[in-house]
Amino acid sequence: MSNDISCPRRALISGITGQDGSYLAEFLIKQGYQVHGIVRRTSLFNTDRIDHIYQDPHENNPQVFLHYGDMTDGTGLRRILHKVRPDEIYNLAAQSHVKVSFDQPEYTADTVATGTLRLLEAVRDYMDETGSVVRIYQAGSSEMFGSSLPPQSEVTPFHPRSPYAVSKVAAYWYAVNYREAYGMYIANGILFNHESPRRGETFVTRKITRAATRIKLGLQQKIYLGNLASRRDWGYAGDFVEAMWLMLQQEKPDDYVVATGEAHSVEEFLEAVFAILELNWREYVEIDARYFRPAEVDFLLGDPVKVRNVLGWKPRVNFDDLVRMMVESDLELARQEKTLRDAGHRIVSRGMAIG
Repeated sequence: MSNDISCPRRALISGITGQDGSYLAEFLIKQGYQVHGIVRRTSLFNTDRIDHIYQDPHENNPQVFLHYGDMTDGTGLRRILHKVRPDEIYNLAAQSHVKVSFDQPEYTADTVATGTLRLLEAVRDYMDETGSVVRIYQAGSSEMFGSSLPPQSEVTPFHPRSPYAVSKVAAYWYAVNYREAYGMYIANGILFNHESPRRGETFVTRKITRAATRIKLGLQQKIYLGNLASRRDWGYAGDFVEAMWLMLQQEKPDDYVVATGEAHSVEEFLEAVFAILELNWREYVEIDARYFRPAEVDFLLGDPVKVRNVLGWKPRVNFDDLVRMMVESDLELARQEKTLRDAGHRIVSRGMAIG
């Protein structure tokens, strides 16, 4: 860690433009960090989740700095490390959509599994060259448990059921291996499902709240979903990023399951959303086989005893409050969309089905 008390601690976040990255960046800024993020080069800006905290680097005292990079480019990662000189690294970058990982398994493995290996090698070399000490958070996923019986804890065997989950398991073991082989400070966070108004619209929770609020205002007629019986442990992403940070503040690195300890089915989530909007979900939901996975994961329920006892972490936002938060946010988006449509603007639907 940095020994210069006049210089703020520097955190490097891969995947800073994602849901978790944006909440983590906010949290770290409040803790007094200088935050650096890795973003992939695209023809369109995809920084909308962090626009409210990003300042032009030409302005006074910016707190967030962005660097072009990719988990498939080890040379680029090394250059970023030497430029940023981070005290902490949070590896959140991933192709994180489970269903998409069946369509793009090689890309998923290259970014999630081998990408983590590239980063760990780059950090190992950087520390050897500079004498610096860097603490690393590696983002795991409850999908790693797959068909293992709930509740799932740090000692539950992994049984991944998708290329994404297999890749996350590989990344987990790379992290453990580098911790044990080279004495690196690496903590694995095995996070169960965590949602928010910033969740991508192709993920089932946000897909439901976005569609339901549009249905309420007459902008959409139906929503097409897959397996409604799947049960998940859903929490609030804004709570979960604090657990990531706490893992890197401990004397010794370790691995932690982060979860609420409470599970709900997709059908229960549907019922909660449509109840807030005073609608009957059965009138608007249709099942589409394309949204079923080739290998389903039926029941994920985390055991948060360790993270509560060791880190003192527990969720602040419960399931009902999370659902209402997401519905209210998407209802406002739907109202804005309706206003534009009523004014004669053409709105292009984002609900296209792929696959």
